[in-house]
Amino acid sequence: MDLPIAEVARMSGVTARTLRHYDEIGLLPPARIAANGHRHYGERQLLRLQQILVLRALGLGLPEIGRIVGEQVDEVEALRGHHRRLLAERDRHDALAATVARTLADLERSREEGHPMTINRPENLFEGIHPARYQDGLGDFPELAEATARRTDGMDPAEVERGQRERTAVMIRLAELMEAGVPVADAAVQAEVDAQFRSLTELHPVTADEFRAMGRACVRQPKWRAAHEAIAPGLAEYQQAAIELYAAGLPA
Repeated sequence: MDLPIAEVARMSGVTARTLRHYDEIGLLPPARIAANGHRHYGERQLLRLQQILVLRALGLGLPEIGRIVGEQVDEVEALRGHHRRLLAERDRHDALAATVARTLADLERSREEGHPMTINRPENLFEGIHPARYQDGLGDFPELAEATARRTDGMDPAEVERGQRERTAVMIRLAELMEAGVPVADAAVQAEVDAQFRSLTELHPVTADEFRAMGRACVRQPKWRAAHEAIAPGLAEYQQAAIELYAAGLPA
């Protein structure tokens, strides 16, 4: 097998530019470079690319992926490890889906019966939800990540958990608005985004461009996207669109 970079890009969905970057950082060297300078890939390189993409889908960064694929010797054992990670991620998503389904059923029943939802066991609302897993998504925003870490270090466990539950509650409220067909320009949606923005600025000054970047990260950053999509499919894009509209009204 001897595939040019364009063919590998087509079949994998990874851009040629990204493949060249993987070569430049030593993550995925091609099998050979032709006389015209084009990279060509064989079976071993395709297997390695699959591993890279699986690990990316699991939310790992390139430095960690480089360490993992660099240390592995046996490809079968490596794939077994990736398979175990995927199964664990599937189980986590199943738990999240069950939690959200249970909450939706309780909400719908309470509305049909015409009374507020009764929460007998509040911890059930957050079964399978681990917001701390997504904190490293702030790596793209180092100053905010540092400010968040400083604030968290000064909190007791109960305060940290309360903050995590509040963030999850915001996502659930946005999901309800989205499911109800409320446009992102609606005052109720923008009020939720305004609250998000103000909570961020309490930690560290955030510009309009930075807030837009955070909105894009909801879609592009694997862990952030997974956190939103676990609540409701399409929520990541809904959140981004709402932030884009809100940020348009902020000072440049």
